[in-house]
Amino acid sequence: MAEFIRIYEDKPSEASIKKVVEVLRNGGLIIYPTDTVYGLGCDITNSKALERIAKIKGIKLDKANFSFICNDLSHISDYVKQIDTATFKILKRALPGPYTFILPGNNDLPKEFRKKKTVGIRVPDNNIALQIVQMLGNPIVSTSIHDEDEVIEYSTDPELIFEKWQNKVELVIDGGYGDNIASTIIDLSGYEPEVIREGKGSLDIL
Repeated sequence: MAEFIRIYEDKPSEASIKKVVEVLRNGGLIIYPTDTVYGLGCDITNSKALERIAKIKGIKLDKANFSFICNDLSHISDYVKQIDTATFKILKRALPGPYTFILPGNNDLPKEFRKKKTVGIRVPDNNIALQIVQMLGNPIVSTSIHDEDEVIEYSTDPELIFEKWQNKVELVIDGGYGDNIASTIIDLSGYEPEVIREGKGSLDIL
């Protein structure tokens, strides 16, 4: 059964963040808060954990469109081809924030994602998520957790999330109520920015 821990976003305890990072390093899956909906995540460098997330989502890993959660723009260059000034300015304006940016991937992507031409990058405006990634030292791969309820698309109550996911993951973070509006997805891999999904992030940044 998963562990359920409370972490306060305004002042995340270092010991709690350390515990989360240990779970990730050991190949565990976590559910954690972002600036939009709660996410299901694992260490980007752990193949077995990546396979588990793909299996939970019912998709093949090489076909999966997971987001890479980074803690700042410097992480992005590890996995993304060199970007032009105009693209960088959009990223700088928007991040950290409720956006997923699709960018051209480079040759340093983890082997599971090498076939992909693009990657989705997130730098959420949530202190818990950012501190986890910072302490881990590399991005986490993430996907939003959906609710089966037809009225609510995303679960927002951490206790209900725990009830539902406690046998599928190693740790659930209670970071307070989540949002039920997902991130805005913008494709910056072509000549012009293309809005794929309008979500919580305003389009004024374009």
